[in-house]
Amino acid sequence: RSGIALGALAAVVALGAWVWFGWRIEPENGEIAVLMKKTGKNLPPDAILAPGPEYKGIQQDVLPEGRFFRNPWTWDWSYVKALDIPAGKFGVLVRKFGKSLPPGQIIAPDDETKGIVRDVLGTGRHRINPYAYDVKICDDIVIKPGHVGVVTALTGSDILTDVAQTATSEKGFLVTEGAKGVLPDVLKEGTHRLNPFIYSVSIVNIQSQRFEMSGPDAITFLTLDGFTVTAEGTLEFNIDVDKVAVLSHEVGDMEDILQKIIVPAARGFSRIEGSKKNATEFIVGESRQAFQNSLETYLKKVCAQW
Repeated sequence: RSGIALGALAAVVALGAWVWFGWRIEPENGEIAVLMKKTGKNLPPDAILAPGPEYKGIQQDVLPEGRFFRNPWTWDWSYVKALDIPAGKFGVLVRKFGKSLPPGQIIAPDDETKGIVRDVLGTGRHRINPYAYDVKICDDIVIKPGHVGVVTALTGSDILTDVAQTATSEKGFLVTEGAKGVLPDVLKEGTHRLNPFIYSVSIVNIQSQRFEMSGPDAITFLTLDGFTVTAEGTLEFNIDVDKVAVLSHEVGDMEDILQKIIVPAARGFSRIEGSKKNATEFIVGESRQAFQNSLETYLKKVCAQW
């Protein structure tokens, strides 16, 4: 009997050792375990991941840090590093498995379709199965004080071909959410995380700007009596935050607004109105001030149209 007892004890010890060393899955800190089923139903055609644990192949769900046990006759596993996204960055997931995307689309419409996932991953550690997803790391969008971000939707319906969508502004092709094009709402000061495959962001300075009209940039015009007058001065302007989206779409950045709207208007007004006056009228202080006031009023009227 003692021999039987010793044999039974040895069998128990051997079984325990086999379970401990053969069955144990123990991802360390910062690791995950990817499981692969050796037995079960065959994968559906074109599938790269097992739809469930009853199927052979790589499983979608992973094991986090901890201690787990799986039968090595039916399971295999491998350890991989968990995804760490550092501060100041975010992640965009690209799903490798699922149904094919509808024609012309790149964004996965649901959790069962391949393609780019709409929602992004924030800073921190994420347990992402590398066989199920690719991850693109992107920089946070930082809007500094005195700036805003103009958002352009890169995906959605086309307002030029889809009659169900119309522009939302009285000027310019500003669109509603769900359509391609420039959105009317801008990003304010702060940190933002927008999927770069869905949105493009242009940062615009809305602080007060000064343009010195002197030297080669001075305004030159002929007076009524044929004299050449050179007018120098300073133009000070800024962009109304409610009009940033329209201006950025229709005109361009701050330099474009200056060179396409403000400076041509100032030069045109000065040459037309300056040609109606004699040169002596630009020498007297009151006449100069009246001309300056008229120019300011005219520029405000021109800019107000935008």
